[in-house]
Amino acid sequence: MTSVRKMTALTRAGITESLQFRLGTAVTLFANLIYLALVYYLWKAIYASSGTDVVNGMTFYDTMIYLILATAIFNFLEMFIVWDMSRAIQSGEIIMHLLKPMRYRKYIFWSYSGSLVMSFVQTFIPTFLVVAIITRGAIPMGWNLLSFAVSLLLALVVNYNIEMLVAPICLYTESTWGINIVKETIVLLLSGATIPLAFFPEGLRRVVDYLPFRAVYDIPLRVLLKKGGTDTWQGLLPALGLQLVWCIVLSILGNLFWNRAVKRITVNGG
Repeated sequence: MTSVRKMTALTRAGITESLQFRLGTAVTLFANLIYLALVYYLWKAIYASSGTDVVNGMTFYDTMIYLILATAIFNFLEMFIVWDMSRAIQSGEIIMHLLKPMRYRKYIFWSYSGSLVMSFVQTFIPTFLVVAIITRGAIPMGWNLLSFAVSLLLALVVNYNIEMLVAPICLYTESTWGINIVKETIVLLLSGATIPLAFFPEGLRRVVDYLPFRAVYDIPLRVLLKKGGTDTWQGLLPALGLQLVWCIVLSILGNLFWNRAVKRITVNGG
């Protein structure tokens, strides 16, 4: 019960903090509108030059729905763990985090939980509803929504563990700006958030199918839209199983790397 109270307190604090910076949400939404406008015209030009209405099994309509929802999921899942850890190490604040009565990795996750809740309510749900209304049934409304909720939670855990696998590198470098940019680029590209995986060359797609990045965006979107065979249990369970496997594998790797890297902490030469 004590542990639950601690986690609940961190979630409430995150929600309260998010409510204090409502302008930031508005700016994010405005920036997303600009991004989606660029994506719209880019893919419109791609389909216009292709000479066909269907490219790699996806129409322009399908591609836009996929990318719009991918952007909404990105806003929900976005964490700044690498940046925060880098600053905490440079300032020495990380020592105070390590002294808290909660394991550091657990503390970091729950300290983000409140902002994740608010991001889901303020950005993902409105985007989802707008797309569902405008497309008039392009998003199936049924048991897939429950499956999507499960898949999205697994995607959150995978994304968090990727962050926590990269963040401890700053204990060695004391600066992770370049490493984080590379990490974000790789995740967004190989997860399908920037380019749907259906557009990847066959050989590359087979490799990407077994990497953890697909579990962050592509699988939840396929579950939501009932694509890629996820409209049946025979296709859904392997997809969710792949996410669960990567949750476990990345969690173990992250713990091992953190336990090793934390021994290299130095603050003011100490």
